[in-house]
Amino acid sequence: MANAPTRAPESEPERRFEEGFTVKTLIGAFFIALFMLPGGIYLGLVAGQGVGEAAEWVTIVLFAEVARRSFMPLRKQEIYILFYIAASLTTVINATRGMGGGPFSNLIWNSYFVSSEQAQPLLDQIPRWAVPSPASSAIIDRNLWHADWWSPSTWQFWTQGFWKPALILIITEICGKLSWIGMGYALFRVTSDIEKLPFPYAPVAASGATALAEAGTESWRWSVFSAGSVVGMLFGLVYVALPVITGMLFGEPVEVFPIPFADYTRVIENLLPAAIIGLSFSLGNILVGFVLPYHIVLGATVASVLTMIVANPILHSYGLLPSYRFGSDAFLTKLAADMDIWLSVTIGINLAIAIIGIALVIKATAQARRYRDERKYSLAPPEGRGDFPIYTALLAWLGATVTLIWLSHVLIPDFPIWLLCAFGLFWSPFNSYISARLQGLTGRTVGLPFLREAAVVATGYQRADVWYAPIPLWDHGAVSQRFREVELTGTKFTSIIKAEAVMLPLTLVFSFLFWAFFWKTSPVPSNQFPYAQRFWPIEATIQSVFQQVNLPKEAGQTNFLLAALKPSVIGIGASFGLAFYGVCSFFKLPLLFYYGFAGGIGAYPANTLPQLFGAWFGRKYMRKRYGEENWIRYAPVLLAGFSCGTGLVAMASIALVLVGKAVTQLPY
Repeated sequence: MANAPTRAPESEPERRFEEGFTVKTLIGAFFIALFMLPGGIYLGLVAGQGVGEAAEWVTIVLFAEVARRSFMPLRKQEIYILFYIAASLTTVINATRGMGGGPFSNLIWNSYFVSSEQAQPLLDQIPRWAVPSPASSAIIDRNLWHADWWSPSTWQFWTQGFWKPALILIITEICGKLSWIGMGYALFRVTSDIEKLPFPYAPVAASGATALAEAGTESWRWSVFSAGSVVGMLFGLVYVALPVITGMLFGEPVEVFPIPFADYTRVIENLLPAAIIGLSFSLGNILVGFVLPYHIVLGATVASVLTMIVANPILHSYGLLPSYRFGSDAFLTKLAADMDIWLSVTIGINLAIAIIGIALVIKATAQARRYRDERKYSLAPPEGRGDFPIYTALLAWLGATVTLIWLSHVLIPDFPIWLLCAFGLFWSPFNSYISARLQGLTGRTVGLPFLREAAVVATGYQRADVWYAPIPLWDHGAVSQRFREVELTGTKFTSIIKAEAVMLPLTLVFSFLFWAFFWKTSPVPSNQFPYAQRFWPIEATIQSVFQQVNLPKEAGQTNFLLAALKPSVIGIGASFGLAFYGVCSFFKLPLLFYYGFAGGIGAYPANTLPQLFGAWFGRKYMRKRYGEENWIRYAPVLLAGFSCGTGLVAMASIALVLVGKAVTQLPY
């Protein structure tokens, strides 16, 4: 097999690193918290999606234009920090529930769940340190200011009575920041500085910031970025604005292009039962295909088609998909197939990737030592990049992890502390490294689904409070790409530390204020928030089922999670993953094809097929038209411009909807 793609040390351009966190970006952080955060909350509850790219690009374009007209243009480092802040503050915490707007959304969800019918079988086991009693006025009056969220019932520091939901939430947020910064930086040093992995997605954000910094000039970046923005706005008018605005006006959205994709699963079920057939009409998938390496997209598409279209009907004919029911759409069909077979296969494949990753890092470390001996490059960080001692980063991660292990032990004292330590101190860094390496190679991460659930069941612990404890089970692999983006824009790493120090209190304060306002003015869910009203009961049912997997079972009852995790199938998946790696090596296939294939198992072909078309079109036509070297530079900038254009349209649509909702509440 061809070696993993790396960045040659001599090919890295010299960069001048500058500070990106300034007074301008500080003002931008407050602007995002004040105006974008509530928009994210509203759009999530109404439509099930956040303002993500919309908030990022609207903020950047607005501040860049104001600064330019004030004869104080933003440097690309400042533009990137604005992008970084907007992305962090408007992240959707739980996409399936449509919940964004910062960490206090978790308290709103818990308050809904504890009052729901689905929670009744385990109501007496939901701890008061996670959510007040449904009989509390904090829940009945929908009041986040209530003492039951904040005030300890006793000041005995070592007992459960001291802890309250808001206090635990704040501690968890602080520890989470320290953990991902510390471990993420260490992973970046290994995967980027030592192994020189390419990180194919990192240039997208970096190119967007650079293009906007060159606005108004004859720069090729600005020309390509502008072209992408125009295409994004035109597409966004049809794909985003039309359904959002018509949904507000008529109660039912008008969709020219089905969202998230056109589903033909029921149409074809008589011919190919359990086959997941669909097609995404999102132009973004095609542009993603422009950016990702061709062999990654090819591998993912081949795997998704073989598993979801070819293998599913065959498995069904042999009775291996007992959960599948005729009449199911793509989402229910995939859920059934995953629980019956593909969940276990995916776990096995991920185990194989972990084994391969360990072997490759040993090889990479040996190569790094040889390069150092041959003076090909130094392991020391570039001068002026703003690096901090790696032992400081690891101490921050260790301190945060140990704090959460101790807190979890205080809250659930009967739960095995050895498992808390195994999760936080061993599995999390191990899995984070594997994910970081895959992120650096393919732009995707890897993880083991339902690991926590399976481990809890295996311990024999039979209480539901474990699902609310802040157990430090993390995957920080994706953070390595953030540091790579920062490096590509020539921004000092100290800018990120300063930005995070400002964002932490901003997120906590404004998340609390806006969620308290939304929850107090209208019940969540309600007809004011149609997405939440439709999907929250489903999510509550799923959560109730999962939180009962470790509870005592009556005679004849089956533990569905243990039934879904089939050791024999996991073993087959791991063996296949290792064997397929050997086959790819023997036939000298690109390593990226292997990783793409592994990541595409169980993916929706509706998304991978358009990505493959984009990758093929870019490879066969665009590279020939513009030249291979030019097209490699153009594609990330074009995708960044497209995201900016669709983001601008999305934010304008949200603004119109918010105004319309406000007007309908007026008494005249």
